[in-house]
Amino acid sequence: MAEAPRVVLAGGGTAGHINPMLAIARALEELEPQAQILTVGTENSMEARLVPEAGYPIKFIPKVPFPRRPNRQALAFPSLFRDSIKQASKILTDFQADVVLGVGGYVCTPVYLAAQKLGIPVLIHEANAKPGLANRLGARKAALVATAFPQTPLADAQTVGMPMRQQVAQLDRLAARPEARKRLGLEQDKPTLVVTGGSLGAASLNRTLEAVLDEIDPAGYQVLHITGRGKALTDAQGRLRSAPSYRQLEFITSMEDVYAAADLLVVRSGAATVSEVAAVGLPAIFVPLPIGNGEQALNARSLVEAGAGLLVKDSDFTADWYRAQVPGLLADSDRLQEMAEASYRQGIRDAAQVMAQHLVKVARSA
Repeated sequence: MAEAPRVVLAGGGTAGHINPMLAIARALEELEPQAQILTVGTENSMEARLVPEAGYPIKFIPKVPFPRRPNRQALAFPSLFRDSIKQASKILTDFQADVVLGVGGYVCTPVYLAAQKLGIPVLIHEANAKPGLANRLGARKAALVATAFPQTPLADAQTVGMPMRQQVAQLDRLAARPEARKRLGLEQDKPTLVVTGGSLGAASLNRTLEAVLDEIDPAGYQVLHITGRGKALTDAQGRLRSAPSYRQLEFITSMEDVYAAADLLVVRSGAATVSEVAAVGLPAIFVPLPIGNGEQALNARSLVEAGAGLLVKDSDFTADWYRAQVPGLLADSDRLQEMAEASYRQGIRDAAQVMAQHLVKVARSA
């Protein structure tokens, strides 16, 4: 093996795959500054932009989804899939990979199979409580299977938590709060609710907030509403909706400021969000995405059961539910403190470093 470990990181399709992969890459560089890192993804995808922006090289193989029903695509699948495995094999061979880490997404299955044929050890990190198809397949012969959540049903899995940026993992919310609120244009001493559906926004969350705008200031708290790109709330004249103690933004890149500023968060329950909420110790109301295979509700389960958050169905997150639950919770500082402490106890803050250590260990013993 070369003196410096040569590591291939595979995954993509969503930020929930890409961000943990990048966090592991950064931790690996800190642990082994001479490590050689290559990522593998698919073209015309989120990773094609985010990975180079983060400073890492990327190679592409074709996106070949598993067919869900008999059709023309199903007939073409075997040949296309074989080609993708061949391309993955060439990438791994040319790079002289010592170890492969996959985080999920279409790209991972051919990379896993190519690595196994070449005798290259495979490590897997599964972010969701309900694992995806690629990681379910790859886990059968992996040298290590790591998960973000303890209830993830993968055999012999080790719970390591969610790899995340150090700015979030090591955030001291109370110390960072004054500057965070200043940067976000919020008052320093008011109980603060942040509502966000992520970068794409959530129409149901936005509708509920719009219905209660004029009730926020009289109740004595303030709201930062991150509506999502292209989903700003406007009036009949196209002007941004406004109200006392209410501020809206379409998106924000510094989530550490959001976590520091908030006393309570209303949010979807993607795996990364749930893990970050726990890492920083923030009370949350989780409103799982109503589509998909139900993984978002599963992601939030351990925090909810620990008393760190509330779980409400998307269809139930109405203005009436909001009025009945949110203002009272924001006014109850003792309960918010209890929820914050319960959340922090559930948090895992060193997952990226743990995965980097595993990569180096396996690479050196390969």
